[in-house]
Amino acid sequence: MSTQRFVSKIPICKGWSGDEKYCVTDEAGKRYLLRISPVDQLERKTAEHHYMERVAALGVPMCLPLELYSDETSVYSLQSWIDGSDAEEVIANLPNERSYAYGWEAGQILRRIHTLKAPADAEDWEIRFNRKIDRKLEMYRSCSLQYERGEVFVDFIAQNRHLLNHRPQSYHHGDYHIGNMMIDRNGQLRIIDFDRCDWGDPWEEFNRIVWCAQKAPAFATGMVDGYFEAAPPMKFWRLLALYIASNTLSSLPWAIPFGEAEIATMRNQAREVLNWYDGMTNPVPGWYDPTYQQTQKDQQ
Repeated sequence: MSTQRFVSKIPICKGWSGDEKYCVTDEAGKRYLLRISPVDQLERKTAEHHYMERVAALGVPMCLPLELYSDETSVYSLQSWIDGSDAEEVIANLPNERSYAYGWEAGQILRRIHTLKAPADAEDWEIRFNRKIDRKLEMYRSCSLQYERGEVFVDFIAQNRHLLNHRPQSYHHGDYHIGNMMIDRNGQLRIIDFDRCDWGDPWEEFNRIVWCAQKAPAFATGMVDGYFEAAPPMKFWRLLALYIASNTLSSLPWAIPFGEAEIATMRNQAREVLNWYDGMTNPVPGWYDPTYQQTQKDQQ
């Protein structure tokens, strides 16, 4: 059981996680984030807590793991409370140059996270992700709904699966995008929600950049530039397009249980992705603007 005694517990109803989340306050008035998961997730939550500790040791600005404990029914994860605002709300309203600077910082943080390498016995990435692609293709083909130009994604995936060969693997945050970041009261970017952490190709971690590009294209550009600190290699763009195409296909069947609003969101996103990539003929997405990079270097 926790050594902490809490005098208040306020539910947090944001996000897609299955965890119950609360802002809890102790007797001294200090606030924390409390996440509650089913007890059958104890092994996964223990590993998550361990790797969050390793990420925090790298100096990553984040919600810090403080305690992990369980009882007969639940697993309790106590983390530091970040007093601030959702990054997507703040950054979407900033001038492009400031948005880009936050993106650059997010890219630098991600590169630091990726210094944690995968275990030596991790399954080969090409085998693992090809299996995931097969599953997503099957989900899409058996789905009751289809995209207007869905076969464009299917064909692109078939033509580019070879790019998965010999890819390295590292620790993944698992859901790295602007919606899982905050800006604290001092203007510092902080990373939250590590509950989908796993291992994989470091570049696959950019597959959620779609959400960043929709909210703030300058932020998305900065994230890529900050990660590489140079012009991104063309192989990165080709692999990213493969990962995004794969995600886009599976997003439609995923959305069906959540109703018409989510289905419409995914249809609109698919149209936007096709537009960014000129019908999957150009591996560099339309939201990427290389002109910001020199300005950032001049300011450093």
